[in-house]
Amino acid sequence: MTGSMGQLAQQRSGFRAAFGVREFRALWAAEALSQIGDQLARVALAVLVYARTNSAALAALTIALSYTPSFLGSALLSGLADRFPRREVMIVCDLVSASLVVLMALPGMPLGAVCVAMAGVSLVGGPFRSARLALLPEVLSGEAYVAGLAVRSITIQSAQLLGFAAGGVVVALINPYVALALDACTFIASALLVRYGVPYRAAPQNPNARRPFWASSLHGARVIGSIPGLPALFVLGMLAGLYIGPEGLATAWVAEMGETTKTVGLVMGAPAAGLVVGAWLLTKFVPAETRLRLVGPMAGLAGATLVLCALKPGLWTVLAILFVSGIFTGYQVLVGASFGMSTPADSRAQVMGLLNSGVLTAQGIGVLLAGILADLVGVAQTVAIAGALGALIAIPAAAAWYRATAAPQPAPGG
Repeated sequence: MTGSMGQLAQQRSGFRAAFGVREFRALWAAEALSQIGDQLARVALAVLVYARTNSAALAALTIALSYTPSFLGSALLSGLADRFPRREVMIVCDLVSASLVVLMALPGMPLGAVCVAMAGVSLVGGPFRSARLALLPEVLSGEAYVAGLAVRSITIQSAQLLGFAAGGVVVALINPYVALALDACTFIASALLVRYGVPYRAAPQNPNARRPFWASSLHGARVIGSIPGLPALFVLGMLAGLYIGPEGLATAWVAEMGETTKTVGLVMGAPAAGLVVGAWLLTKFVPAETRLRLVGPMAGLAGATLVLCALKPGLWTVLAILFVSGIFTGYQVLVGASFGMSTPADSRAQVMGLLNSGVLTAQGIGVLLAGILADLVGVAQTVAIAGALGALIAIPAAAAWYRATAAPQPAPGG
């Protein structure tokens, strides 16, 4: 009894322990600033491009360029954070991003140059995130590390929820060029926080034993395949591509339900709000040894909940379904934590980069295929089909993950 009470007390103090570490506070604040700035920049660029071209397609292209190259940066450039000191990689990425945003903020800058600069910001965001995720297990450990990842997910989702809602008002008040200048300031502030809040650490890889740069991605895939359970966990992480449909199809879904466009934001935000709650509940109240066993069931339940959309419910029921499904997708925090704790330090950034790029790719393909299917069967049925498919895929992946985590450890010297 005493031991279990001690574990519960340790569990509940995970968030406090994470924020008690000065390095984590600096890393968290740096990423939070970057997220806020990114959301502001997306709104500002969409307004700027539409005002200059009167083209919704070009405005949408600009938004796409703020996301799409990120998966290339995660897949191809994340190895930089294994080859060079991770703090320095983060600082350089922030300074490059700030410089590119300054170029976008110059009045009269050709739209082609603006789009290229936006793609560049997205590209360097990949190694920045991989460096931060790879550094986190060196800053936090145990429950504090899992809590730190949960805080990161909550922060990102909250920025997405608030960013677009507040971004339009801010851009309208201060104009798009000033908003972009503020975005550049957030990158500079992030670089300063990392420089003065995170101590220097040498590069994880031995300079005399470095792998060829372009072989890093292949090596990262081999690392994932060599660790028991991680391939199954990777599959569970990729289910995000099936569960992204409600966000990508929100506008069409609202029209299908006969609601006004004012409710689009509610449909897009409901899964993110659920994920925030799910990550917090999972990290705050579920014992560590239980969490690993919940990853597979939660992944399946996230999809099974979406199957209820086949009944074509009304708006408020849809929001409730999406919120509950979002709670179950809190398992993604545990996916990231398991990858971070299981991979060797000299390959961690590349592995985390592959995980991030895989999720981004799955989400992009998922939205595309969901859009095609929705034209044939409707949005509600599409979301239900995607949920059912995700639940079915989760069954064998969850079983493989359970076998890997439940396997008995070899006796010392045995």
